[in-house]
Amino acid sequence: MTERIRRVIIEADGGSRGNPGPAGYGAVLRDVDTDRVLAEEGSTIGRATNNVAEYSGLIAGLRLARDHAPDAEIEVRMDSKLVVEQMSGRWKIKHPSMQPLAAQAAALAPAGTSYSWIPRERNKHADRLANEAMDGMRDGVTVAADEDSLIEEIESPAAAAAGDPPASLQSQARGWSATSQEPTTLILVRHGVTAHTVEKRFSGGLASANPPLSDEGREQVRATAEWLAPIAEKIEVVIASPVRRTRESAEIVAEVLGKALVEEPGFAEMEFGIWDGMTFGEVAKAHPKMLDAWLGSIDAAPEGGESFSIVEERVLAGLQRVLSDHAGETVVVVSHVTPIKTLVSHAVNAPLDSVFRMELSPASVTVVSFFGGGADGDEPRTSMRLYNALPPARDAFADPTRW
Repeated sequence: MTERIRRVIIEADGGSRGNPGPAGYGAVLRDVDTDRVLAEEGSTIGRATNNVAEYSGLIAGLRLARDHAPDAEIEVRMDSKLVVEQMSGRWKIKHPSMQPLAAQAAALAPAGTSYSWIPRERNKHADRLANEAMDGMRDGVTVAADEDSLIEEIESPAAAAAGDPPASLQSQARGWSATSQEPTTLILVRHGVTAHTVEKRFSGGLASANPPLSDEGREQVRATAEWLAPIAEKIEVVIASPVRRTRESAEIVAEVLGKALVEEPGFAEMEFGIWDGMTFGEVAKAHPKMLDAWLGSIDAAPEGGESFSIVEERVLAGLQRVLSDHAGETVVVVSHVTPIKTLVSHAVNAPLDSVFRMELSPASVTVVSFFGGGADGDEPRTSMRLYNALPPARDAFADPTRW
């Protein structure tokens, strides 16, 4: 049973490229007693001013508190003097565009909510989320999971299969259709950070520079593996992309879980061709037309690289091999951002371009179950059980503003 969260801190920020211009916000919800990040959000809001973006970040943080720590005392920390002073009641809210936002925030804030100003260097986590949203690198909420919820999500597909759910559920979600067959469950683990991850550089598959895990990346993966250890007896094997950083991550996972390790080339990262090793900003300057085409079509590819549709084809071929070889088993698959997002979009029957709207953290855990779809070639029924979950131990050693 998860203990009641008594006190939380909300860190929020927002920004605009042009003021007004393309804008986004970031919000972080943190448990005061454990310093654990409970949830975070980075989203875009179209064209807006800095002040509107900052208020939007505050509102997002208050919603996270409402949804994930409803009875907790709240302290809001922001580097916006304007928002802090206005919400504290010390400054009047004169601008018409600010008044409805302040009213919305006040309606979400429980009695006793306090507001504190902090310097920008102490608000780096929320600032990073806002900038990633404006850069098109994320859009939405990420929620941390605890060990109990992880075990529940791994076990629940089989439990769902054991009985007949209500007809209304069967008609709404194929993943809940009754079946006598045990599901094949993939515990998808993204590799830990490398030097390229920290510097936000494109890092492809076997044809890339192939950087190794950093010391921090190894720690991240080990924490995730230890988080999975309580369900080790349910896991049959660890399957790895053959790329160096995933192979190294998988070796740590296999060691901690005491499982055999095999490779599946279909789960290697997208090849980025001439972009490999470059940052998004560097690519935008050097290859703007090529980047626009890539962002606008799943069939476009960097010179010498792969398109999303080509990656999807080989990822799904790899999935079919796993479903055939490990029908009814639970396996860990250590892979990369693009293959994991591709598997998720396939599992929830979303268009492939939905990969642009997913956030996936280093060494995170995503769980997807497939009912059927093995050697018989039938299309499997699917159920996504968990997405982008981070083990609590991550907060003990890693500052997420560095990722």
